Formats: sequence, structure tokens, C-alpha cells
Amino acid sequence: MLQQLPSVSPNTRHPCQKGVCMGIMEFRRHQISSWSSDGIKWNFGLQKLQGVGPLISGANLCAIQMSRCDNTNKQKEFPQNANLPPTLPKRRKKPYPIPFKKIKQVAKENKRLAQMGIETPLDPPKNGLLATDLIPVAYEVLEAWKVLIKGVAQLLHVIPVHGCSECSEVHIAEMGHKIQNCLGRTNSTRHSFHSWVRGSINDVLIPIEPYHLYDPFGRRIMHETRFDYDRIPAVVELCIQAGVDIPEYPSRRRTKGGLVEEPKPWSSGNSTTLIDFDTYEAYGRYPTPPLEDFPNIARQTIAAYETVRSGVRRLMKKFTVKACGYCSEVHVGPWRHIVKLCGEYKHQWRDGKHGWQDATLDEVFRPNYVWHVRDPKGPPLKGALKRFYGKAPAVVEMCIHAGAEVPEKYKPMMRLDIILPEIDEAGLVA
Repeated sequence: MLQQLPSVSPNTRHPCQKGVCMGIMEFRRHQISSWSSDGIKWNFGLQKLQGVGPLISGANLCAIQMSRCDNTNKQKEFPQNANLPPTLPKRRKKPYPIPFKKIKQVAKENKRLAQMGIETPLDPPKNGLLATDLIPVAYEVLEAWKVLIKGVAQLLHVIPVHGCSECSEVHIAEMGHKIQNCLGRTNSTRHSFHSWVRGSINDVLIPIEPYHLYDPFGRRIMHETRFDYDRIPAVVELCIQAGVDIPEYPSRRRTKGGLVEEPKPWSSGNSTTLIDFDTYEAYGRYPTPPLEDFPNIARQTIAAYETVRSGVRRLMKKFTVKACGYCSEVHVGPWRHIVKLCGEYKHQWRDGKHGWQDATLDEVFRPNYVWHVRDPKGPPLKGALKRFYGKAPAVVEMCIHAGAEVPEKYKPMMRLDIILPEIDEAGLVA
């Protein structure tokens, strides 16, 4: 015999409940219509209609449809695949990191407060003083930067890196890929195939070198005085302004506010003192390590890469970093320089001046995404299967080929769970 179950109300059903119940229930017709509209499917067995009354009774088997909320939460926590980084058009300015509408609202509010005579106090380092809580972060980033350069230089001895001689494409495998996406000058004669040459460390760690400033709040760099200042890596310059002391590249440290005497433009005169912090000739400085050490070097390199990215992200939240909206120029400091070296889209209208805007992390420390190769010694990647391939930062791809584990945050973009079809089957895949 069937056991009588307690009365069930549709209002008490949780949206994430799931299961199967069997028993005798009573419900009204309007409840059936409201439940069926909610997406619940009913399968009746031994159903018996008693006349045309308002009640329907019978022994039934009800299956409550599994809610989608669990799957949605899992998908947000563990995304299956992520979109590849977009390629920004060169004939258009980069999008603002902060919406322009919000920038106008903040400027309008600051203007209103200034008209009312209300001064907005500035916290360090915006007022020229050091942020003491960020000094250890700056030293940690600089040490990780040196480990990163050393690790990439050592891995280059065994991990082949190819670069296109006509465009900025980089590929890490035994041979270059066959994807026709070259945008170089002579791409039409090569049918958009790349012209591969041997790559260097600058293809993996793209050099972004702003001017070094002795006093970031001092005089602005003009076009005529640009040769009086040295260019150093953006990560190093950001660490120097955050509190790292390098004797060859001093920086003014303010302990209190007020006007100070402006220093004269300063130059080190010898850039070889920065050799540990620069990628220049790093390949020749570090010899080839033993083969059994490469997995350990790869793990240290990928850990240093994540340390640099997280540390630079923290420093950029406090320190002002600007980037050109048209080219790759970056300036670390509150006053943008007026050097007329921008040669990108519509530079004639700007007299060669840069279109400054807030910089992003990828503009200061560029990841340089490359195609992920599952078998470095296998056949080259084909253009017909391009939509099935994933991408990863060049440093991460190098370390994976050297024996490091794939970090969880890069797995969705690398599309490791996709089975590569044959070329004749690619058109049949939805």
C-alpha cells in the first residue's frame, strides 16, 4: 500500500531543490497550471480523475526538474573555456580603462568642490610622500623580476622560440605554425603566412621602457631634453618610485610636503649597471643548466611571473601610470612627458604627441599571448583548426613545455578540454 505523504505546497519549493517523491497528493487545478509554467514535468501513473470537481487525486510519481542554479555557480567558479584576448585595431584609439562618462563625472565633482573652496586631501604617494606599506611589495617585485629574467634566459637554451620577421607574432614550438594571420608589409606575397626567424628574450618579455625620473613631481620632460634621461624597464621604474633604492638610479624621497628646489636633469652615463634588471644580453649571461634542473627552473619562473603581475597590480592602484592610447609608450609619474615620438594613427593631428590615458596592467607588463601547443614536437598548427586552439602568455607556455604544471587560472583560455578534430571534420563541429 502507498503511504500518505504530507501536503505539499508549491510555495515552499526552493528553486534549487531536486529529487523524486512518490505518494498520494491532492492539489487544485490552478496549482497544476502554475507549477507546469515553472518548468516542472509531471508523469502520472495510476491516475484517476474524480468527476469534474476542483480536486484531482491519485497515486502519482512526480519528478522535480533539477534547477540550473548549481550548474551556473559551478560554471562561474570553474569556467570551461574563456575567450581569447581581442586584437585591438590600429586605426582606432584604445578604449579607456575607466569609462569616459565616469571620468567626466569625477572631474565635474572636483570642479564643484574647488569652486566651493573645499580642498581634497591627497594621500601618499599622490602627495609626493612614500607609501610605507608598499615598500616591501616593491622589493619583492624587483627580486621576482630578476628571477624571471634569469629563468626565461635559461629556458631559451632548450625551448625553441620563433618570431615573425614581419609582424609581432611569436610561437613556441619546434617549428612555426601555419596559421595565416600575418599583418606585415609583405603579407600579400606570402598569403599571410608568417616568416619565422629565431626568437629572443625580448619576444617573450616585451620591453616596455619609460624615462627614469629623479623627481616625478619635478620638471616635465620636453622633446628637446629627452636625451638627458635614461630609459629603464617600466617594472623597475615603478619599484624605484615605490621606495626601492638603486645607487645608479637615485630618486628623490620626500619626508614632508612643501616646495623644494628642482634638480637638474640627471643621467647615469653608464647603463651597464642595470644589467641584472634588464633583458639586454640576458641569453649570453646565463649558461645552459643541466637538463634535470629545467622543471625546477620552470616552476620558479612561473612563480616569479605571477609575483611580478600581482605586485605591479598593487603598485598601480596607488601610483600614477599613464599609457598612450595609440602606441606602446608608457610613463610612470603624475606629469606626462611631451616627447613627440608617437607615430601611430593620426599622429600628424597631434604633432607627434602621445594621447595619454590611464594605463592597464597588460600595458605595463605585457603578457604577449601565444598559441598553446599540446605537442611541441608534433605537426605545426593549422589555420583550419584555429578556433579549436587556445592561447597562453609566452612565459607560461615556455614553462609548461619545460615541465611546469598548468596554473588553474590559464586553463580556460588554453582550452585543454577540447578534442582537436580532423581538418575534414572541422566544418561538422557546431
